[in-house]
Amino acid sequence: MSEDGFHVHGPHDHALEHAAHETPDSFSGRLAVATAILATVAAIFSYMGGATQSNAGLYKNNAAIRKTEAANQWAYYQSKSNKQNLSELAIEIVPEAKKGFYQDEAKRYKGEKAEIQTKAEKFEAESIAFDQMSDQQIHEHHRWAQATTVLQISIAMAAIALLTQRKWLSWGVLGLGVLGTVLGALAWLHI
Repeated sequence: MSEDGFHVHGPHDHALEHAAHETPDSFSGRLAVATAILATVAAIFSYMGGATQSNAGLYKNNAAIRKTEAANQWAYYQSKSNKQNLSELAIEIVPEAKKGFYQDEAKRYKGEKAEIQTKAEKFEAESIAFDQMSDQQIHEHHRWAQATTVLQISIAMAAIALLTQRKWLSWGVLGLGVLGTVLGALAWLHI
């Protein structure tokens, strides 16, 4: 508006004012809002899918580390067994004066083996537990990925419905949106 109250509208301004007073197409508006909601939910599901995939990898890595630690303990156990066997053999072939030393050595190695065996079995149990946690995370990852994929298909169907103005496609959008949300709920519940 100018200082003396005179205002001239250009064609663009006129079109914008005219569009502002029109009522929006309720079908397109509702479908646009539904698409925005579906996209937001899909983004959350996608994040959760990535997080569970990362967790599965970390758990699998921890399982491998524990398995290696268990293998190291079993190798150590085997070396103590060899030393115990040599001490027991020495008891049979050394003079009587040295037998006591080798009996003590054999007894010591036997005790050390028990401690080593306990550690090795603990590492094996931890490895199995990490493997199971990894498997659970992979299962959840698949659920999140399924939910995200179904929601992405729903969003694509919404675009087709908007472009073609086929209102019956909105039922497919709604159905797939519900299915994707259910799959996401199953992932959330660890099912």
